[in-house]
Amino acid sequence: MKVQRLLTWLGLFVIALSFAVGCGGTSLISLSNPPTAPSTTLTVSAAATLQNVLEAIDPLFEQAHSDIEVSYNFASSGSLQQQIEQGAPTDVFISAATKQMNTLQEKNLILTETRRNMLSNRLALVVPKNSTLNLSDFRQLADTRVNRISIGEPRSVPLGQYAEEVFDNLNILESLQPKFVFASNIRGILSAVESGNADAGIVFVTDAQASDNVELVTIADEALHQPIVYPIAVVSSSPNVEAANTYTQFLFEDEARDTFQQFGFGTPGS
Repeated sequence: MKVQRLLTWLGLFVIALSFAVGCGGTSLISLSNPPTAPSTTLTVSAAATLQNVLEAIDPLFEQAHSDIEVSYNFASSGSLQQQIEQGAPTDVFISAATKQMNTLQEKNLILTETRRNMLSNRLALVVPKNSTLNLSDFRQLADTRVNRISIGEPRSVPLGQYAEEVFDNLNILESLQPKFVFASNIRGILSAVESGNADAGIVFVTDAQASDNVELVTIADEALHQPIVYPIAVVSSSPNVEAANTYTQFLFEDEARDTFQQFGFGTPGS
């Protein structure tokens, strides 16, 4: 009798287990097949001014391409250029100016056929939110009321290069140089202006719009500086060229383009 009762209980257990598996509940089958992890991880080195928008686009990309995970490296375009020259593992490079991309192309460090101009931007003069200077024009930066102007370091930060072009074309560069407070990236410029440690700063329009603690005074005439273009390319040493091409192509698709537009970026030539 004991043996018969044991066999009965074993039979009931097998029936219950089969029923649970058949109904799609939590089962041994589901536990033994966890979600597939991404098979490729890309390193994307991008200008710091792109951080907010690329982080907003990233979930859209990884939802469409679950086999590819993206790791971002944000810094000034000049710093990223130097990292790539020194052999830092990088799959995709996005610069805030053509100069850095041109240098890498001349050294055969990018795949030329993958290079495309992705975005455009504008240059803005900003002041702290509570500023009492009542500035309205770039030329007023030469006034004695303005003591400190935060700009990007021109040797490595495109923002600084564009700013110097504007000042030079307005014939005020020499008079402004003693007032410059240099920053290594856009975050440093905004921080100086937001805190009041600088009376004014030169940033991209997209960054001015993203900060609640600065006031956008005016936008530079585009004739005063070289076109602000963001080129993108796959790095020659990338071991993941196919996945890198998939990522760059996604940034030109409608879903990504709409997000760029929402953050204030334009299309080159527009």
